Amino acid sequence: MAFTIAIDGPAAAGKGTISKAIARELGFAHLDTGLIYRAVGAKVLAGSDPLKAANSLSAEDLEADNLRTPEVAQAASKAAVIAEVRAALVQFQRSFARRAGGAVLDGRDIGTVICPEAEVKLFVTASAEVRAQRRHAELTEKGHALSFDEVLADVKARDDRDMSRAEAPLKPAEDAVLIDTSDLAIDEAITAALQVIHAAR
Repeated sequence: MAFTIAIDGPAAAGKGTISKAIARELGFAHLDTGLIYRAVGAKVLAGSDPLKAANSLSAEDLEADNLRTPEVAQAASKAAVIAEVRAALVQFQRSFARRAGGAVLDGRDIGTVICPEAEVKLFVTASAEVRAQRRHAELTEKGHALSFDEVLADVKARDDRDMSRAEAPLKPAEDAVLIDTSDLAIDEAITAALQVIHAAR
């Protein structure tokens, strides 16, 4: 039986970690929809047209090593404001969401646009400063020499672009449950999410 869990939220709020943990716990398939856009962004940086990149996306593209770089993140965010690019990727996400056995999708517009009929909708957020601290630590560990202020500015710029775009802006679905991870340990956030899901099943 299909059961869709839609998890939205801004960058570095913890939605990816929570989504993966929930999928493992429930035995559901997991799709990080941000990777779809990052894969498009990587293709654009390599010289492809954004719409052509979206239409030619393959599963292998989601496994590229460079998808987590700041440059690809910016290119992905810019490609995501193009309505034709989003439309090209919507069907892929919707068919994944209704697969037998259940699915967890995390992104920016899963509960509002991709899967408005999802059985569970969560909106995972945290303050911009907390999210920038997390992203800065992650990038530093990978050898990227960016200051905290640069990362914070990048987080705020992405928030502004994602929230103000005309096509599918980042916002909680009206019936989404909000989980603020600013002061939560990751296991506490996962427990909170699972409580909502179990109550809905």
